[in-house]
Amino acid sequence: MRTAVITGGGRGLGAAAAARLRDEGIRVVTLDVAGEPDFTVDVTDDVALRAAAEQIGDVDVLVNSAGVVGPGKPLVETNADEWRRVFEVNVLGTVATMRQFVPGMVARGWGRVVNFASMAGKDGNPNLSIYSASKGAVIALTKAAGKELATTGVLVNAIAPAVIATPMNAETDPETLSHITSLIPMRRIGRPEEVAELVAWLASERVSFSTGAVYDISGGRATY
Repeated sequence: MRTAVITGGGRGLGAAAAARLRDEGIRVVTLDVAGEPDFTVDVTDDVALRAAAEQIGDVDVLVNSAGVVGPGKPLVETNADEWRRVFEVNVLGTVATMRQFVPGMVARGWGRVVNFASMAGKDGNPNLSIYSASKGAVIALTKAAGKELATTGVLVNAIAPAVIATPMNAETDPETLSHITSLIPMRRIGRPEEVAELVAWLASERVSFSTGAVYDISGGRATY
């Protein structure tokens, strides 16, 4: 039985992905600071992450869903601490889990990493400069790691959702949320289970010739 670790697995997209992977017969271990995860771990805490990893054992699939939106306000009104906090979770947290779990995958010759980016990381959302920049960094990180690991059996891909019905988006500024929802040609927001279906494919043997790629799930919003 394969084992998957899902960060941000206590709620939202992470919880939906956890449920879907369990349906695939995968042992799923969730990490989060909210909801009811298997391990209450902040992905920015290397010591706690290492301790959890020692208890979990070998990991075959890593889904990096942990993330924060950060402040919804104009770029010139943001401050350095706000930038640091969002980047610590969205970017450095993703790096930390990859450093922790990818070496074991490489040693065993098989692994799947799925990083959650966002359409914001490709298009940029007004009044969400910090979040947009952090998700752009996740995309670049995924592309670089995919190339580094391309011959190891470990595939690294990213998902770029548009607006999805999650607790995180419930905390987004209503005006900003309305704007980014209006950009979706399907005229609706996405559902967590729709994203989870894409995660299930990217976490499986069914994906075999794709790495360092970004998969949009945007209701038609994506333009490149």
